[in-house]
Amino acid sequence: MSLQLTGLLDALRQTQRYRELLDRLRAREAGLDFNVVRAARPFLLAALARDWQEPIFYLTAAVRRAYNVSEQLPIWLDDAQRLHRFAEPSARFFDRAPWEASVIRNRIATLSALTHSADTSGPIVIASARALLQKTMPPGEFRGATIELARGERHSMEQLILGWIGMGYEPAALVMEPGSFSRRGGILDVFPHSSEFPLRIEFFDDEIESLRRFDPGSQRSIDRVESARIPPAREALPLRAPAVGARLQAWAAAYSNDPADYSSISADIESLTQGSAFPCLEHYLPYLYDAPASLLDYIPKNALILIEDAQFVAETAREIAEQAQVNRGEAEAAGQIATDHPQPYLEWEAVQRELESRASAGLSSFTGSAAFEPGARYGGQLRPLLTQIRRQLGQGDSVVVITDQVERLENLWYEQDASTFIPTVTSIEAAPEPGSLCFIRGAAAEGWSLTGDDGTLHFVTDAEIFGWTRPEPRRRQEPRRGKAADSSYTDWEEGTYVVHVDYGIGKFAGLRHRKVNTTEREYLLVEYQGADTIYVPIHQADRLSRYVGADDKAPKLNQLGKADQWIKARDKARRNAVEEARELLAIYSERASAVGHAFSGDSAWQHEMEAGFPFVETEDQLRVIQEVKADMHDRKPMDRLICGDVGFGKTEVALRAAFKAVQDGMQVAVLAPTTVLAQQHFEIFRARLAAFPVEIEMMSRFRNKAQQTRIVERLSSGEVDIIVGTHRLLSADIRFKRLGLMIIDEEQRFGVKHKEHFKKQRARIDILTLTATPIPRTLYLSLSGIRDISMIQTPPEERLPVITQVGIWDDKLSQRAIMREIERGGQIFVVHNRVKTIHMTRSKIERIAPEASIAVAHGQMSPRALETVMAEFSRGEYDILISTSIIENGIDMPRVNTLIVDRADFFGVSQLYQLRGRVGRSAQQAYAYFFHDRGTLTAEARNRLETLAENTQLGAGFQIAIRDLEMRGSGDILSMRQSGHIASVGLHLYTEMLQQAVKEERDGPAPEREEVAPASARERIIIDLPLPAYLPTDWIPEMALRLQLYRRIGNITQLDEVDAIRQELADRFGPLPAAVEGLLYQIRVKVLALAVRASHIRLPREQVLIKLPYLATVRRELLALTLGDDIQVTRTEVRLRAAEGHWQTRLLEVLEQLRYKVNVKAEAS
Repeated sequence: MSLQLTGLLDALRQTQRYRELLDRLRAREAGLDFNVVRAARPFLLAALARDWQEPIFYLTAAVRRAYNVSEQLPIWLDDAQRLHRFAEPSARFFDRAPWEASVIRNRIATLSALTHSADTSGPIVIASARALLQKTMPPGEFRGATIELARGERHSMEQLILGWIGMGYEPAALVMEPGSFSRRGGILDVFPHSSEFPLRIEFFDDEIESLRRFDPGSQRSIDRVESARIPPAREALPLRAPAVGARLQAWAAAYSNDPADYSSISADIESLTQGSAFPCLEHYLPYLYDAPASLLDYIPKNALILIEDAQFVAETAREIAEQAQVNRGEAEAAGQIATDHPQPYLEWEAVQRELESRASAGLSSFTGSAAFEPGARYGGQLRPLLTQIRRQLGQGDSVVVITDQVERLENLWYEQDASTFIPTVTSIEAAPEPGSLCFIRGAAAEGWSLTGDDGTLHFVTDAEIFGWTRPEPRRRQEPRRGKAADSSYTDWEEGTYVVHVDYGIGKFAGLRHRKVNTTEREYLLVEYQGADTIYVPIHQADRLSRYVGADDKAPKLNQLGKADQWIKARDKARRNAVEEARELLAIYSERASAVGHAFSGDSAWQHEMEAGFPFVETEDQLRVIQEVKADMHDRKPMDRLICGDVGFGKTEVALRAAFKAVQDGMQVAVLAPTTVLAQQHFEIFRARLAAFPVEIEMMSRFRNKAQQTRIVERLSSGEVDIIVGTHRLLSADIRFKRLGLMIIDEEQRFGVKHKEHFKKQRARIDILTLTATPIPRTLYLSLSGIRDISMIQTPPEERLPVITQVGIWDDKLSQRAIMREIERGGQIFVVHNRVKTIHMTRSKIERIAPEASIAVAHGQMSPRALETVMAEFSRGEYDILISTSIIENGIDMPRVNTLIVDRADFFGVSQLYQLRGRVGRSAQQAYAYFFHDRGTLTAEARNRLETLAENTQLGAGFQIAIRDLEMRGSGDILSMRQSGHIASVGLHLYTEMLQQAVKEERDGPAPEREEVAPASARERIIIDLPLPAYLPTDWIPEMALRLQLYRRIGNITQLDEVDAIRQELADRFGPLPAAVEGLLYQIRVKVLALAVRASHIRLPREQVLIKLPYLATVRRELLALTLGDDIQVTRTEVRLRAAEGHWQTRLLEVLEQLRYKVNVKAEAS
């Protein structure tokens, strides 16, 4: 539940000073400037928003301040939907760089709200000076490019699509991202930037039959709407671009003096000429309009304009303009822009004149007397705080304390005065009574005191109490997404290696239509050795899986004529899976019967430590934390794997578990695969637990022999509570007094002997394992119930996707990236993975960025030197760290938000993703540049880099690493050394075998008869019925999407799943064609046939034949009598007379009767 403190606004709105301020604002007095302390300005703004229903524009000098104000406002606002922060691109003026997708979305949503502000309560727009100066599309153009739709209206689908393309919308197979659209038959999907959800428009001929919002993850409809507004997708409209392309062609050919620049600019000019929406389109925005506008042109005349610290705004705006002119000179000299390139920003003097003409008001801290005072600071001294609160209450003041340390304050309060009850509330709906006190669990930025007509209101936060506060989460306007489909089956291309359960390893050759006995169907075509092929019916698509081997070697294709070779390999792998299942279950059984330590419940210290987390936990983090604690409360030793993308908060979960263990007198070992990562963990643990009496040490090569000897002694005596280290902790001389918890980071990076050590420990102590390596769904299922697995899939709220560029090494681009980061006070990682030439890279960076301070780090340095360099860089003593890949894992330095990788083609895609995960770990926009040398890129390296460039969204690590798994092989996943068997049958089939083996070993052999189809429907069944059964290409044109749906349909094992996918298909693609109805009918038949163990269902002439293997052993006469007069039962088949038009319904009835009325298990002996 979100915090709501809107009632406090009444305390301000009832004061004489506020009413006078409001009257003067309404009178539009010129030159107004009000003295309001910085901490109280969001509170005042919210009060004004309640009384001022027209738009409000709030201008700040700094980008960070605009962000902070917009983050603080929601707890005070009655309607947070009114709030818009007009973002600024991070690209510098005159830089040819793309605008971030989140910035485009944010700006378009704001402009749309202002354009149509008369329809609702006026928007509240927060913007920085940088955002205000940026030129944009004129309001008239914006209105003209906005399309209004309503149910019952008539529109040409083709004209809508052409209009959207001209407005910057891009076609997509599935609409999942803002700014995209798709068409499927009579349905158009589009995702406007101004909407939380995309829109599905269903037509009947050219009439809009329905408008529905839908979930971009599941693609299912959420609700219906009567009308919708679709604004342009870009501020730079592609429809205006062709004229600009023609204008720039002559200049580019004559003037651009660098081949690399000319290549990229030529590509831009081609896109402009074609009217395409390309990444750098906004760079050319000043060319597109005769008179580009600014945000001020969208602010209506009746709006309230507030300028925070106007002098600083003016100074900042002039500094921005001065820097822009420097940028212009550099870009012109480099031939990156034309000499007549229009200015992309407004002159501050023109903006200032416009602001003055609007009778804007200022907020500062230097004029007149103030109603607000800054809150007093207590520096963590709680008793003086409570004494002061009692004094204030005695004076008739009211006090509101918002803190994450509610229990701590309550305990101290009741120690001093047990007779006075203090309520803890989650919302305040009216002004507090004089002399009242309440506690609120939560966070706010800063406190203040408001002196009114009837006393003073004191608003106290953790900033005043402790000197720190947790930030409110960033309310990103990002689309909600459902869970993505299993990527193992959704991205097959022709040439993908696949495994068929019956025929072995082949190559997927696409989808093919075939007509068999006048019936048209679609098949999956698979090629085998010797140009042999098989056509796999859609209902048997579950018998195919992608082939992933143990390494990156191409597999040998099987021969269809030598099926015994495949069967032999498959059966051998199945026997091995059974052995592996038994070993896993033995460990599980030993752990289940072992009696470990049941940890105590959360203490006050635990609550205090967790409240000190300087970020807001994600839902996934909170769930996983509770799962870990529940394990620790149990006497059975914990063995839980936490799997999550880089930077998603796994370390915080581990830290809380470690602190919990220490409070019960247990020691904790934290193992990391590298020295640098161990050092990082050590520093994080030490910093987070500094306020508590916890002894933390580190054991790695960063410690000399004497230090290590002393640590070993203190560890064995129990003086050390938490020890962080590398595999050195597994040495024979290491002895714990009372080890209770072992935390292992990236277990798969340890050696075989180390993993055997971990395996022995699993039945003795609690073990928590952290990994960013993806787990294929089949392996996840096979381990369920044996090894507990928790998934963290939600990114932190403040995180933004890293903008990624791939290309040939570019001095100018590297220089711009470095200078942009240094100018905003950040740091840069430069990765060069060869120690021999790393100092040459340093010389290159010094040449292009002579003003930067640079450090070098690599694994061949002495431990002391490496530790010193890393510590100094972490403290901000250097601008740039040039290092090898030692920074790949776990390094957490929020100030580092630019990454440059030299010779990126030498890295694996998972390595590159881990490196990219080192930046973007704060609310700042981060950048990653992956460079390669000209002419050195292999096809494999290009594939890796393209994968990285295509997957920039938050949480993409799993998709990337699965792709890497497919390109390089499975290696040694989760300590399973089964590479030979994985190579022979593929990872996915092997893990399905493992899943089935675990199930049978744990639950006993599968029963002869199932009420529903088995969970892993690998039994072969042939269904040959004269029905068209496929997804028509004019209904779903994209082969990849049809393939994905075929795979899902083929995996259906329950009748209700058939109904569910039927509804989904109708919702997403419109009325179902006959061929789709036929396909779903066959799947319904398949589900029922598997339940009765039928092997073949066909309709050769006038009879439907159902082949059943057990009919020779049952009383066939009684069965025939039970099934009906139109049924004949032989020793091998149940025969149904195919009456014209009725056999389909009757077949389902017979299968249902066989399913429920025949006790197969009892009669098949």
